[in-house]
Amino acid sequence: MKRWITKGLVLLAVSFVPPTEIKAQELKGLTTLSDRRPLRIKTFFRKRVCPAHEYAAEFLAASDKQKLDWKLLPSIAFVESTGGKVFSNNNIFGWDSCRHRFPSVIAGIHTVADHLANSPLYRGKSIDEKLKTYNAQPHYRIAVKKVMAQLEMEPIPY
Repeated sequence: MKRWITKGLVLLAVSFVPPTEIKAQELKGLTTLSDRRPLRIKTFFRKRVCPAHEYAAEFLAASDKQKLDWKLLPSIAFVESTGGKVFSNNNIFGWDSCRHRFPSVIAGIHTVADHLANSPLYRGKSIDEKLKTYNAQPHYRIAVKKVMAQLEMEPIPY
């Protein structure tokens, strides 16, 4: 019963999108003509009223540095903490069941990115394999990959 409730809550969190107006002036300076990723992350989180919108540039910096898919870190953060709405210890990724304390959310973003890229547990694995190691529940991989797909297709306001 507990597994079903957890699965339902994760999938509900992924599918819930409260309406919020995004103002174009809030998004200026976050993108270039060739790189729309920061705008997609910022818009995705802002539409869902998630504090993690503040970390769009950090998600990308960490992802690019570690050669991770740019959608992976924000998607894990969304599934684990609803984009920074519920977390402790500056740990928006639920890393080590939220027991791990990071000095800041930004430090957590870079630490988790480093582990996902370089730790022997994750190094050289596909996204599915990384997610299976991160959380072995099959519904978890589905939830994170659904968010990744939403980020990829996030419409950008002009």
